[in-house]
Amino acid sequence: MKTKFDFDTPVNRRNTDSLKWDDCPDCEVLPLWVADMDFRTSPAIIDAIEKRAAHGIFGYTHPGKVYYQAVRDWFNRRHNWDIPSENIIYTTGVVPATSSVIKGLTKPGDGVVIMTPVYNCFYSSIRNNECQTIGSPLIIENGLYKIDFSDLENKLALPEAKILLLCNPHNPGGRVWTKEELAHVNELCVKHNIIVLSDEIHNEIVMPGYKYTPFAHVATGEYVSMVSASKSFNTAGLHIANIVTPFEQLREKIKRAVNVNETCDVGPFGVVATIAAYNESEDWLNAMIDYVHENYKYLCNELKEFPQIKVLPLEGSYLAWVDVRALGKPVAEISERLRSQAKVWFTAGTTYGPEGEGYIRINMATAHVTFAEAINRFKKWLKDNI
Repeated sequence: MKTKFDFDTPVNRRNTDSLKWDDCPDCEVLPLWVADMDFRTSPAIIDAIEKRAAHGIFGYTHPGKVYYQAVRDWFNRRHNWDIPSENIIYTTGVVPATSSVIKGLTKPGDGVVIMTPVYNCFYSSIRNNECQTIGSPLIIENGLYKIDFSDLENKLALPEAKILLLCNPHNPGGRVWTKEELAHVNELCVKHNIIVLSDEIHNEIVMPGYKYTPFAHVATGEYVSMVSASKSFNTAGLHIANIVTPFEQLREKIKRAVNVNETCDVGPFGVVATIAAYNESEDWLNAMIDYVHENYKYLCNELKEFPQIKVLPLEGSYLAWVDVRALGKPVAEISERLRSQAKVWFTAGTTYGPEGEGYIRINMATAHVTFAEAINRFKKWLKDNI
């Protein structure tokens, strides 16, 4: 797919201390696991970092007015969400943000409700704050994840439940929750006096025909949202994110927790990268989404040969969620055999909780030639094992 940005040329990431590429000693393995992209980020972001690097001094940094205005302008323009600067708490990433908010708004023994399978760091953030994980499994209807609202209400009604940790859009299931679904979630949380903590890091990566709704648009009770340009613009290594809430009493508790966790310092490159992302890189983002969508369509077409293997509909993120239950083996074993025999590294679904058994997650944010080779290896392996 031709665009003015080059997503087609593979970038060699080996020997760059890349977690994705250098964490496996077998250099023949194609890694499509952890959620970062193999695309160079937007030219505007690269230019901004180069200009900042040329200054030569990289001391302690705090975002200024230009940063906050860039965040406000982006969410206003793209999502009709006005975020006053005073509602923003910056921190080093969405995972540290999650841990800090849980620390600030709970006490040990409190319950945090999650809709499973879900991003693996949700579990560790809850556990590390000595809270209880309360799982509300999603259900699949017509091949699509849905919220089991009856079960969710039962879990929210538990006396120990204090927070709903929401993934919007959902990782790994690929759902972009509708405004109606989120409004129902809000209604239940208000009814049971639950604070909503919404991880919205995948908010910009929405496939054609779908629309991301900030939880803030439906909220009538207390909520906290977490956003970052890092996932959308492939800048996770620059470590910056924003915690957003209009409730001053929550902000004060969260600020204290951010300082207790020592996640209050960000670097200069994250600041300028975010400004360049939001002010100058929207065309790059749109082109990247189109490119990933083409990879997704390619995956679905190639796996038609194996009707037992089902690719779930992708509404958001660059992560395909693939049903391999027909193979009849534990998914951890399947994932390991794919890595050792087929030389492709997909993530075992049980990484995201026991409800992920029978599924694998495939990162599609890579050059098409790389992706096609990985899927070709996957297909050859399936022919021998299905």
